[in-house]
Amino acid sequence: MDMHEFWGVIETARSAATADKPFAEALVDELASRTKGDILSYQERFEEVHDAVYRWDVWAAAYLIGGGCSDDSFMDFRAGLIALGCDWYEKAAACPDSLAEHPDVIDAARAQRDEAVFDEAANYAASNAFERLTGDDHAFYEAWDAYKTSCEEHSQQDADDMGEDFDFDDPEEMRLRLPRLSALYLHNAAH
Repeated sequence: MDMHEFWGVIETARSAATADKPFAEALVDELASRTKGDILSYQERFEEVHDAVYRWDVWAAAYLIGGGCSDDSFMDFRAGLIALGCDWYEKAAACPDSLAEHPDVIDAARAQRDEAVFDEAANYAASNAFERLTGDDHAFYEAWDAYKTSCEEHSQQDADDMGEDFDFDDPEEMRLRLPRLSALYLHNAAH
């Protein structure tokens, strides 16, 4: 599966998502309609784009939007960026502060909710689809381990590749680096 097809899968799931069927469920449905090989290839692309936004500036955006952001929550945020689709993913990857323009982020900031963008279930769509096809909840991980060793592995970026680290709890630093998101989320923080 090339990157174009990967984003096509994401867009198909986004189109099928409803109030009663969240994106991750629609994604599982879409993936489960494909072959096991397609699901593994999807997971390879997913990890590639997921790892590409493993950066301090993106984490800072997650920290503002989520009212804090642990390691696990940052995984969910990056999955959520993917769930927003290719256009928003690319915007956020180029400039995390651009998320201040996303309607869900704006609505969540106004309502003082911290769930915008985060999508934990999207991290597990491939394994859930694989389980649906095989009936075995361990089959995906066994197949994934074999798949990874048969092709060139994509390793998670080193901390050195994350860009410049900075203090997410320093309102002035956040305003400097993410001015639009800070305007939405730091209205009560000291100037």
